[in-house]
Amino acid sequence: MLTLFRRKQPAPALTEPVAQSSVNLGAQQLAETLERDTSGLGCEAAQLRGSLEDTTAVANHQTETLAGLVSALQDIVRSQDQIHAETVGGMASMQLARESVAHVGREVSGVVETLHQVSDAAQQIAQVALQTRLVAFNASVEAKRAGEAGAGFSVVADAVKDLSTQVESISKAIQSTIGKLDQRIQSLASDLTDQTSKVATDKSRPATFHEALHGVEEGVQRISAAANASRQLTQGVNEQIGLMEGEVNKARKELASAFKRSDAVLTVSERLMEVIAASGVETSDTPYIELVKQVAGQISDALNEALASRRITLEQLFDENYQAMVGTQPQQHATKFNALTDDLLPPIQEAAIKALPDVVFCIAADRNGYISTHNQVYCHPQRPGDVVWNTANSRWRRIFNDRTGLASARNKRPFLLQTYRRDMGGGKFVLLKEVAAPITVAGKHWGGLRLAYRF
Repeated sequence: MLTLFRRKQPAPALTEPVAQSSVNLGAQQLAETLERDTSGLGCEAAQLRGSLEDTTAVANHQTETLAGLVSALQDIVRSQDQIHAETVGGMASMQLARESVAHVGREVSGVVETLHQVSDAAQQIAQVALQTRLVAFNASVEAKRAGEAGAGFSVVADAVKDLSTQVESISKAIQSTIGKLDQRIQSLASDLTDQTSKVATDKSRPATFHEALHGVEEGVQRISAAANASRQLTQGVNEQIGLMEGEVNKARKELASAFKRSDAVLTVSERLMEVIAASGVETSDTPYIELVKQVAGQISDALNEALASRRITLEQLFDENYQAMVGTQPQQHATKFNALTDDLLPPIQEAAIKALPDVVFCIAADRNGYISTHNQVYCHPQRPGDVVWNTANSRWRRIFNDRTGLASARNKRPFLLQTYRRDMGGGKFVLLKEVAAPITVAGKHWGGLRLAYRF
């Protein structure tokens, strides 16, 4: 197999004229030069395209990060607005409390005045009782002078004197109680009265209710001021982030434009390589092109034979109902033709890998880029949670619908030559050339054979 696909050395033309031989030699050299140049151009274009992909991914990540930051800042602004509203409401409530307390203070002052009136009345009662006692004393003296005739009047005078004494005692007790109550109410009235101006002159006296309320108001005002300052700062940060977001979006657009241009350059270089390879002049890609066409034919024959022997139906072979395999990452899928490809393809694909040097893989993909059966080195069961390892070592049962994979899978020309950067997972990439040839079953395009090799 190896000798079959080695580059053939041009044999000397013994019967052709020397001029014709020189022309052929010049064409061969020109083709080789063009092939080397276009191959180098394709390599650089693939590298550029890969770098642009990485940069675009970074820009997209930055956009997502900025969007998350903007959302967080909006949440902060809403919280600050709520703090501001609560502080305004708190200030209003404290003002109402201050007015209510002032009203209570005024009412207490009214009670004090009433108590003063009661005290005055009690004092007047005491004066009346004193005068009554004096009158009763005089009446008692006069009754004693009257002798037996004034005995009854003397009893009454003594009773009145005792009663007036009791009234005077009670009146004094009332005055004493009113005095104590007045002191307490005066203290309460003082606490309920706004006397904040006296705080600076007397630090030893206890704080009144209004003084405490004033302290709370000052604290709430400081909170409100801090929230307002924070809002202004947040708005400034939000504006800066908006500018950054605009710059990142602009960079993304520029990257998208550069990506399209690099894609166009890569396409031109690939097309040039195809034209040179199809011109009949043998190049370094010729053995790989011949190999992929031969192996694609072998796989087409094998699938047609399986169809003819009824090992599988046409519907099953062209099954596109890809069933996601639970717990796989990257996502793997199952189809109705997995068992058949697992049986038929490994011998053909493994032999192709060994047929020529520098071959990285040789795989059959259906027209949607689905790889049912990969090369054995890439068909390991996935390790749960190890995405990097799975990406590099478990590449079967997966859909590769990227630019290269889908183009190879849907190519219907005799061959397709591409250059690309292969993602091996964990930030590792390999620069490859890939040649593809169509696989046909029952006259229908089933997919393509992808053969990749190093530069």
